[in-house]
Amino acid sequence: MKKQQLVTVMGSTGSIGRQALDVIALHPDRFSVFALCAGRNIDLLLEQANRFRPRFVTAEADFDVSLLPEGTLRLAGPDAVEQIASMEEPDVVVGGISGIAQLKPLLCALKANKRVALANKESIVCAHELVDACLASGKGELIPVDSEQSAIFQCLAGEQVREVRRVLLTASGGPFWQLSREELGDITVEQALKHPTWNMGKKITIDSATLFNKGLEFMEACYLFHLPPEKIQVVIHPQSIVHSAVEYHDGTILANISHADMRIPIQYAMTYPERIVSPAEPLPLEKMVGLTFYPASFERFASLQMAFDCAKAGGSAPIVYNGANEAAVALFFERRLGFAKIESAVAYALDHHPFSNPTCLEEILEVDRVSRELVLDFANHR
Repeated sequence: MKKQQLVTVMGSTGSIGRQALDVIALHPDRFSVFALCAGRNIDLLLEQANRFRPRFVTAEADFDVSLLPEGTLRLAGPDAVEQIASMEEPDVVVGGISGIAQLKPLLCALKANKRVALANKESIVCAHELVDACLASGKGELIPVDSEQSAIFQCLAGEQVREVRRVLLTASGGPFWQLSREELGDITVEQALKHPTWNMGKKITIDSATLFNKGLEFMEACYLFHLPPEKIQVVIHPQSIVHSAVEYHDGTILANISHADMRIPIQYAMTYPERIVSPAEPLPLEKMVGLTFYPASFERFASLQMAFDCAKAGGSAPIVYNGANEAAVALFFERRLGFAKIESAVAYALDHHPFSNPTCLEEILEVDRVSRELVLDFANHR
């Protein structure tokens, strides 16, 4: 019998965190919660803490520690998440924090030689060189959790990257991929949050509708698997059954196929290389009909063209792409920026930022700060 693994769940009250806890609850003989890191959803955090009884919790918002179960301690302060990420005891750290906020805890966990089941693409896009350095200098592991990156990871298992002809990175297309650019001007927040196939957090749902999520995944795939941008093709696949595929030089295409259920790649990252029973429903492949695939046009989706250009440019460009998009989506939620203007705001930031080659965390965060200021400038003058 395998020993019980201790798991830290970052972003425990978000979509990825909740589903990671579903996996842990299904396999109490395999997993135990070591720590929970949350944002401002204190009611859910306290519910999780009393159910899983971790040793540590932390949250952005304050709360009454007397409501925690006996034996659970709260860590507070600006570095609490990094402290938890650096602890020696956990075997696995689930990285489910949204945006660039996951970057510091990711680096801490890798330096502590942990396996990180990473659902956050922004930290790889912005700091892949720092992440690679941590992986090279220690015994930490990074297993991707995003369904597309997990699919590529699995399709490359035991194969040689030099034998890859292309990676087919699938995208659901979100709810608006068949609309013209002119029809996007009046899209509301409520409409954009209605994703046709995936149940995700609010920010990533908007990114799926604009395909900025796919642009980030495009760059992430370049960095995770050391592939040039020319070898990655984005394909619209509305059914979200094929999560990505790898085509080899001999003509073979290996594809990863399952229900659109994030618990599958989350669990795989936690148990790799072993596969165990999942909480997801089996996929009745014999009953499947009508799977469709369409090339994703760079003309239709400026977010993809910008991602390709940023991947080619390197340096500060991918950081600006991510930071500007985060800022633009936040303004969209505040109804200060229209849906169609998200692309325009990111393009403005990319055109106006002072290009550089950041080499440390502080420089990366400064580029991120400048990119957000440029988006505010765009919004205030439009």
